[in-house]
This record gives sequence, C-alpha cells and structure tokens, in this order.
Amino acid sequence: MAAGGFCKLPDGNVVVALNLPAPPPRDTVPAGPTTRVEAPVRALPAPAGGLPGVSPADDGSVRVLVLAANRARALTRLRNLGLRAIYLRGNAAPPTPDEITAVLHHPDGLIWRTSAVCPTSTTPELWHPIRALLRRPRAHA
Repeated sequence: MAAGGFCKLPDGNVVVALNLPAPPPRDTVPAGPTTRVEAPVRALPAPAGGLPGVSPADDGSVRVLVLAANRARALTRLRNLGLRAIYLRGNAAPPTPDEITAVLHHPDGLIWRTSAVCPTSTTPELWHPIRALLRRPRAHA
C-alpha cells in the first residue's frame, strides 16, 4: 500500500501526495522453453550517513503530487494514467508547503520526483511532469 496524505486548500481544491513503490524486480530468468530458474534476491545497501527517514525500501520509489477538486478525483486521475492499484488510506504523509507550491505552479497539476535522498547531493531533485514517468523505458534484465 502506498503511503501518502492530502491537504485541502482554501479554494476547495485538494493536493494529494502519494509515495509509490518501485515495481518489483524480475526474479525469474528464463532458462529454456519450459524451465525457469530463480535468481537470488539481492539486498539493497543501507544508506550512507544514516539519514533519518531514508531506508533501503526508498530506492526507486517516487513521490507523486496531484491537484484536483477532491481526493476521489485525484486518485481517478492517476488510475486513468494506468496506475490502477492506488489507494489513499489516512493522512500519514501529507504534502509539505514546498510540494503544494510546486504542484500549484505546474500547468498539469500532476508531478513526481524520486523519494530517495542521495546523501552526497546538496540540492534536491526537481519535479517532473507525469508524462516523463510514464514514458520511461523499462530496463531489460
């Protein structure tokens, strides 16, 4: 289940923020026409520096922000883009004021960036339009 939250704006609109996990890695490698061999699952390294709030599970996940008239319409916008199993339960990770400003100033009202924090980076990653996420080429195993 994706962690997330929402914030109701004074004009009645809602900003919904969701942390979506990365798709699971392909663990099986075809070895023949009918035989499959299980590949070992690699553990992700712990983040350097012990940053609070950053865990190995954050690698590859994205934070998605949606501006809509209500929460149901925000989730519908994501489902219409092909993200089917999206649910918002509770308000555990509401959008920050900076995130609200970013989504309000974007013409589509639907943006994303990676959730993981790089310990060597001094500047945060910029927000991207959702089109950039949906057309990313898949890495072949």
